[in-house]
Amino acid sequence: MTRIRRPLALLAVPLLALACLTTAPPAQAQQSFIDITNNRGGNVLQMVQRRSELERSGKTVRIRGYCRSACTILTTLPNACLGPRARIGFHAPRIPNTQIIPPYVDQIMGNFYRNGIRDRWFGGWNRSIEMQVISAREYVRLDPQARICGSIRG
Repeated sequence: MTRIRRPLALLAVPLLALACLTTAPPAQAQQSFIDITNNRGGNVLQMVQRRSELERSGKTVRIRGYCRSACTILTTLPNACLGPRARIGFHAPRIPNTQIIPPYVDQIMGNFYRNGIRDRWFGGWNRSIEMQVISAREYVRLDPQARICGSIRG
């Protein structure tokens, strides 16, 4: 009998380890949200690619804290919402570490904006070196298709 129990005991350890690996994924993977928090933007073309990934995710994209520069193109995702305290900042796209505004990049960004945001973008924000910052509520006032996240309190 001891010979049978010992091999079974040796088999139990790897089976237990395998069971731990196949249990439910971590809580973060089970959430239905993707939080974009305090995003300073960056390369516009990379953000366009990230936007496509976020749209395909099937999860609600919550834009929280500040969202500046290239991050602002995420605000019009069909699955996005703005945190009630979010601050959205617009400025002319620039070649890094310069004041040079490259051609067409502002057009790429502008194609993602809607309503009053689009009007303000092409009305001067796309040429402003200074950051033009608005609150989430002001954003929704200018673009009524945008929404404040109901899942975030305060």
